[in-house]
Amino acid sequence: MLDLLGRLAYRRRRAFVAAAVLFAALAGVWGSTVFDHLTGTGFTYADSESSRAAELRRGVGGSADADVVVVFRSERTTVDDPAYEQAAQRVLTGLPAEHVQEVTSYWTARREDLVSPDRHTTFAALQMVGGDEAERTDNYTEIRDLLESPDLEVTVGGPASLYDEVNTQVRKDLTRAESLALPVLFLLLVVIFRNVRAALLPVVIGILAIIGSLAALRFLTYVTDVSVFAVNIVTLLGLGLAIDYSLFVVSRFREEMAAGLGVPEALRATMRTAGRTITVSAVTVAVALSSLFVFPQTFLRSLGLGGIAAVLLAVVFSLTVMPALLAMLGPRAAAWRPRRERAESADDRGNWERIARAVMRRPIAVAVSVTGVLVVLGLPYLHVSYGWVDSRIMPASSHSRQAQERLDSDFARNITNQVEIAVELAAPARSPEGGAALAEYLERVRAVPGITGAEVTGAAGDTAKIDARFGIEAISEEARQLVQEVRAVPAPPGGEVHVGGNTAVFADLLDVLAERLPWMLAVMVLATFVLLFFSFGSVVLPVKAILMNILNLLAAFGVVVFVFQDGNLTGILDFTPTGNIDVVQLIVILGVAFALSMDYEVFLLSRVREQYDITGDNREAVAVGLQRSGRIITAAALLLVVVIGAFTTADLLTVKIIGVGLATAIIVDATVVRVLLVPATMRLLGEYNWWAPRFARPWYARWGVRESDGEPARRREPLQESPK
Repeated sequence: MLDLLGRLAYRRRRAFVAAAVLFAALAGVWGSTVFDHLTGTGFTYADSESSRAAELRRGVGGSADADVVVVFRSERTTVDDPAYEQAAQRVLTGLPAEHVQEVTSYWTARREDLVSPDRHTTFAALQMVGGDEAERTDNYTEIRDLLESPDLEVTVGGPASLYDEVNTQVRKDLTRAESLALPVLFLLLVVIFRNVRAALLPVVIGILAIIGSLAALRFLTYVTDVSVFAVNIVTLLGLGLAIDYSLFVVSRFREEMAAGLGVPEALRATMRTAGRTITVSAVTVAVALSSLFVFPQTFLRSLGLGGIAAVLLAVVFSLTVMPALLAMLGPRAAAWRPRRERAESADDRGNWERIARAVMRRPIAVAVSVTGVLVVLGLPYLHVSYGWVDSRIMPASSHSRQAQERLDSDFARNITNQVEIAVELAAPARSPEGGAALAEYLERVRAVPGITGAEVTGAAGDTAKIDARFGIEAISEEARQLVQEVRAVPAPPGGEVHVGGNTAVFADLLDVLAERLPWMLAVMVLATFVLLFFSFGSVVLPVKAILMNILNLLAAFGVVVFVFQDGNLTGILDFTPTGNIDVVQLIVILGVAFALSMDYEVFLLSRVREQYDITGDNREAVAVGLQRSGRIITAAALLLVVVIGAFTTADLLTVKIIGVGLATAIIVDATVVRVLLVPATMRLLGEYNWWAPRFARPWYARWGVRESDGEPARRREPLQESPK
């Protein structure tokens, strides 16, 4: 199949390139509108108790649930001054009812907790019209420009405002990352290939991948919600893997050309070898990303779908457009110093082989040392504190963050982070029977240790809502335990209670992640095991690869905690430490880093297996495999780290966290794991590397995927060192 595709790419090269240009034009126009169709966080899920509570409360009148918080302040006057009141009311009373469902302010509710102690600051809570986050955020954007006053200092925050700012920030961060990454990638590719024309080819494929990724996300908005937080990660994957896959294709093509093949034959050989490798890699990455589907959150599901689409586009472009461009370029893709290129393609002993042989002379010492280093890097993860998204993910200039900081400094703790309860009664809430049952339940809630106050803030029909205040950190373990205690309070007779609010949302999030995480791990491990078995015919290599991935991920998690939770490198990375790590971002790092690590595992072992099929010598295969792939894997990792590094310049903290985690995983994987730990463990395992149970061998013989045909003409004479 890939051989046929290589022939077709050569014969129809102009048609392939023309189709790519047409795709870029159409997909570019269509995908540019994706930001207008994204949802907010996507971290909640409809079946949780907190989501049910929020849904019920929206249908009840009374005090507004704060989708938008409008903070008013005056240095000269207080809220008791008629001029202050008139200025604020001019902002609030003019808000259109088709966008704003409910407004609660000091002047409508006469609640002293809505006024700061110095009485110079107050805030109003706006409940927006809309059945979901996207609709409420859209309605907020319609009134955003109305929330201004010439007489008062007005700062706007709350969930809808935060999501709107995140959407805008994601666009800016994406543009900045692309403008930084692409020029640096091109310069590095010039150094790697020593040819400007060849260096341009992966950049072209990378641009196609960016355009295709945004278009894929736009398409996905027709079938599911897509979180705004997924855009940068999906684009990062598309660009990074497109560059990596292109690098392998171009490198193998030049190697085949240097071996004396003509352009058509070199293309076919490249597709049979490097083409198969990147296909297996793409399938492995896509299957690993599919493990995110076990979670109900929109963010993780949309990241899984978008990531798979980006990976598939990257490999499709690398197997179609790239061969067509190479066919057009032909011998002009060669390096400026062809003699050196020919020497490399002949696989003379080089630095990578010498490293492999040095490692294999002391495999136990190397394996123990590397494992120790990775464990030490992972130690900070032992004191991880889980958190989730709040306004501190935004830069200090963000209005949402400034509003929240004003609330935190001028008002009682958690003034907008209360335990929000929806009570369904057996009788109408305003009837004597319903009112009595509600009052009894309210007293039981007030009696819960840690609750500092609770009031009924609205009622309609047989449903009422209660706001309960508390004075501890909203997402702390103590606060989550407090929510569980409130949930344990007996409901009114014949009624039902749903407890929500930010603390409850976070508690529900942790519960579902803990419930589904084993399934995610099972999908990743099982799929990886099966794919690697059919790629290399061994049951030992997949197990070894999975164990090494665990060490790699432990190191990445440790670095993330050390930097972002403990507050190290704040000056370099320009962020505000929150004292915790968003648990969802760790799930993302787990899925993506695991997938990318398997990417490099496939690249290296494909070369090792190719040589083992020729010589049958394990030690020789490891040394030659590392020599043939070490430079390319290191270059691919460097290019991918450049892409990720460009995205860590984002002002959005969530992207920084994922970027640093992924960059750490890739650097560790491509250096100490692939260069040191893999040769050491393969030397220790010897011929057992290639062991498979007798019943499984026919499966590999029939359906296995091999890097090459193992042609004897390509065989290299064994080196003089003894095997094993």
